[in-house]
Amino acid sequence: MKTERYLAEEAAIKKGVDILVRELGPVEAMRFMNLPRDRRLETVKRNQEWQKLLDKDRFFDEVFG
Repeated sequence: MKTERYLAEEAAIKKGVDILVRELGPVEAMRFMNLPRDRRLETVKRNQEWQKLLDKDRFFDEVFG
C-alpha cells in the first residue's frame, strides 16, 4: 500500500491558488476566494438545544466517571 504524504500548508495554498488562477483567470479566482461562506446555523442551534437539556453533573460522570 502506498503511503500518502500531505503537502505543507503553505505549499498546498500556493498550489491551489496557482490552479485557480490558471483555470479561472485572476479576476474569477479572486472572486471565488472571496465568496461569502455560509454559517452553519443549524449546527449551532442543535448544539444550543443539546446544552439546554444537558445535566452537567450526569454528563461528566458518564464521560469521566
